Order: sequence, then structure tokens, then C-alpha cells
Amino acid sequence: MDSPHWAALADVRLTEWTPRSQLTARVTEVARARFAAIDIHNHLGRWLSDGEWMIGDVAALLELMDARNVETIVSLDGMWGDELEANLDRYDRAHPGRFLTFCQLDWALLARPDGERMLRDSLDDSAGRGAKGLKVWKNLGLTVRDATGALVLPDDERVVRVLAHAGELGLPVLIHVADPRAFFQPADENNERLDELLQQKDWWFGDTDRHPTFERLLDALATLVIATPGTRYIGAHAGCAAEDLDRVERLLAAAPHFSIDIAGRMAELGRQPRRFRELIERFPDRVLFGTDIFPITSEQYELHFRFLESRDEAFEYAPESPIPPQGRWTVSALHLSDPQLEAIYRGNALRVLGP
Repeated sequence: MDSPHWAALADVRLTEWTPRSQLTARVTEVARARFAAIDIHNHLGRWLSDGEWMIGDVAALLELMDARNVETIVSLDGMWGDELEANLDRYDRAHPGRFLTFCQLDWALLARPDGERMLRDSLDDSAGRGAKGLKVWKNLGLTVRDATGALVLPDDERVVRVLAHAGELGLPVLIHVADPRAFFQPADENNERLDELLQQKDWWFGDTDRHPTFERLLDALATLVIATPGTRYIGAHAGCAAEDLDRVERLLAAAPHFSIDIAGRMAELGRQPRRFRELIERFPDRVLFGTDIFPITSEQYELHFRFLESRDEAFEYAPESPIPPQGRWTVSALHLSDPQLEAIYRGNALRVLGP
């Protein structure tokens, strides 16, 4: 007969179960990137922080960057108009070469009769002010609607024309389409991101009466990219499909102007390190270093360097969290070669960002 102790354990709730690995494994500290790094995907502005600057002390951030060998951070929070101007003043103009700010577009303007023209004008204005690129967020395809009430997907003809214009202006486009595949699956006991979705219920997009499927959104991304060969793209979060690198490789093969960043996807890429290395070996000039860590910390940069450079296996991708937020597994490092590291940390970003 089970003791009361074992009977109680049988009813432990999911959120209470926080196992600790008993594996004795190599731990490699990587304090600095082996090559000067460009973080192509981060957030420094006010867009995601209720009007407060994401970074309160820019001088302290620069010290952190110097200590970790991060040459430049690309901030995706420029927005447009006066907000873009404020970001450019605070970062790009005050510290040339250390920060590059991307603008955004107010896609809700497509609900207006002249919305497409207004978006083009906004791009012209942002480029003239000094934006170094354009960030397209996942609301395009998930929530943005036009005057008819229809969702506007990334392959909408109006979107295609606007992003073709970004290419004409020389602005690279970092685009985030959809979200992790599990966010589009039933929110049930089989969903591998259930821990996360229980904390962030509005991240679930599995209601097909309200949202397109994951596959439809990724197909729309591919259609958009192929239709605009004059625009340089960075597919955020491992090409927006870190769980399906076969799909990502097909778009990389079909579109030489398409690259990907690794931002926010260590959890996905680190559980398939050999497969991801194969992608890097096939497309060595198309993978960019990015983190999507905010607020920025030394510990997070060191964790990313460890992932790229070391041989370590089965380590926590979120060591500060009792329950790993993006899935209950550990990750293993890539142990990339020096040429691969130089390209991913810096060389590929320089090519995509342009002069």
C-alpha cells in the first residue's frame, strides 16, 4: 500500500513539479564573444515597456557591451515619426556605430482608403530621418484588419507593394510572422508549451475562427519574400519556424535575399543542435546573431555565447526560471568553427544591413 507521501505526490500539479537534473555535465564559461558581435534583434525603446525606456542607463549598457564584445545592437523599437526621432537621438546619434534603430509601420492604416499610400509615405519619412531598417511584427497576419474587416496577411498585395518599396529605399526588413507552432495547436495536455500558455493566455492563436493556421502564415511569408526579390529580409526567430528547419531551408534555397536570426529560439535550436548545424553549413552566410533579450544582461549574453561556441550538452536555456518557459527540456551547444562564428556574429549582419 502506498504511503501518504506517495499518494500526495501522485497529485502534484504541473506548476509545482520542478525537477532538477542529476546529470554531471561540462560547464563552459564564455564571457566574451569570440568575434565582435552585432546583435541584430533586440529592444531598447519604449514600445514594449508602457512608455518607459527599456534601457534606463545607456552608459551602463555600453559598458556591458564592451565587456561582452558586442559591437552593435539593432533596436527594433523605433516606430515612426516623433517616436523614431526620440530613439535615434537617444541611441544612434548619441553613440554612432553602437546602435542601429529600425522603424515600424502602423499597418492599421490599411483600414483607410489611402492607407497604402500613407504607409509608403511613412517609410519615406523614416528612411529620411535615419532608420536603418524596418521591423514587421506578428500582428500583421494575426490581428490587423482592413476596412472590410478582413485580416491582412503578409502576402496581401498591398503589403507586397509596401515592402517592395522598403527594398527600393535600401531598408532591410526584419519580419516576425506567426509564433511558435504550439501556440496554434489545441491548448490541452499534449501542448508542449502549456506552461507558457497558462501564463500568457493571449499568446494562444489556435482558434481558427479568429486566426489563420501556422501553415497559412508561413506560406504567406514565403509568398511575400519571393514576390519582393529587391528587399533584404531577416526572418526573425530562426525564420519564424524554428520547429521545422526543413521549411526554413526551402525558403532560404528559394530566396537568396532571405536570411534568419537566432533570436529568442535557443530553446528550439538547442534541442536539435546537429540539425541546426547542418543548416548553418548549407547556408553559412544567411544566419545572424540576435538575442531578443530584454532587459539586457551579461548573463544572457554569456549564455548565448556558450550556446554558439562551446561543446556543452544538456544545460538550461533559462537557468533563472524554476520552470523552463519555452518547454521542459534542456539544450546542447553548437560548437561552431571560427569562420562560422565570425559570419554569424558579425559578417552576415554587415552584408544584410548594407552601407
